[in-house]
Amino acid sequence: MEESFLVTNRENGWRLDKFVVEKVPDWISRTYVQKAIKQGQIIVNGDLKKPSYKIKNGEVITIEVPDKPPSIEVLPEDIPLDVIYEDKDIIVVNKPPFMIVHPVVNKVTGTLVNALLYHCTDLQGIGGELRPGIVHRLDKNTSGVIVVAKNDLAHQSLSKQFKDRKTKKTYIALIKGVLKKKNGEINAPLARHPKIKIKMAVVPGGKESITLYKIIKEFKDIASLAWINLKTGRTHQIRVHFKYIGHPLLGDEVYGKPDEDHKYGIERQMLHALRLGLYHPRTNKWMEFVAPIPDDFKTAMINLRKE
Repeated sequence: MEESFLVTNRENGWRLDKFVVEKVPDWISRTYVQKAIKQGQIIVNGDLKKPSYKIKNGEVITIEVPDKPPSIEVLPEDIPLDVIYEDKDIIVVNKPPFMIVHPVVNKVTGTLVNALLYHCTDLQGIGGELRPGIVHRLDKNTSGVIVVAKNDLAHQSLSKQFKDRKTKKTYIALIKGVLKKKNGEINAPLARHPKIKIKMAVVPGGKESITLYKIIKEFKDIASLAWINLKTGRTHQIRVHFKYIGHPLLGDEVYGKPDEDHKYGIERQMLHALRLGLYHPRTNKWMEFVAPIPDDFKTAMINLRKE
């Protein structure tokens, strides 16, 4: 449905995306609005503009308002959780591989959120019906430590810490080949792949993305075990950065060559969120949580040592 709105003196000088967010239904997010502007679904006097464009009194903003998607019911499920730490504000979990963090339109069962709703009775309504308590994510096939907020105080504090880069995230990964530089930084901007929308890519003008790494073990010339710290937390950041320098993660179905890695018992990307450091939202005390290395990761290293 297409709707048009006249900019009044009250809104003169507002950002275009701010104006649109005020006019559209509450279920439409600012992120959606920004994407719609870039895709030409929102125009100013018939012209394309950027989300940051400062609108002027008398301009006409035309918006293609989408139909509201059907409501999705997310139910608690009795799925075992490996709880690392829990109190009245947060719960820290060691997420297994092959589990997605929160429901999506075509997958509303078997997620971490379904398990959390069963385990924690006070999650509903915090962060939305599909992502209650979720303040950061791990890819489906990435294992390891993830923190979830149990109330609004925790949700606001943790969200701000991740946004302001106050948390400390450490990963381990098995990457293909041997790097000449054993200790380094990968600083390459990331954005959505221009042609393949499920992928991210190094793109000039993309978001700043910085990955620090140290090689802690090599398996001949086959693979290397990397200790990784993230300065930023972009989607697929570690996976794309190592692909970019010619050393994709073993088992990565999107950025690597997983068929070559099955002989080592590898069935998913070899990436594990080992440690997460953050300030407790209520006490402001620095805390660090560790998720033990999973069995499939250990098996892969044993098999690589045999080569």
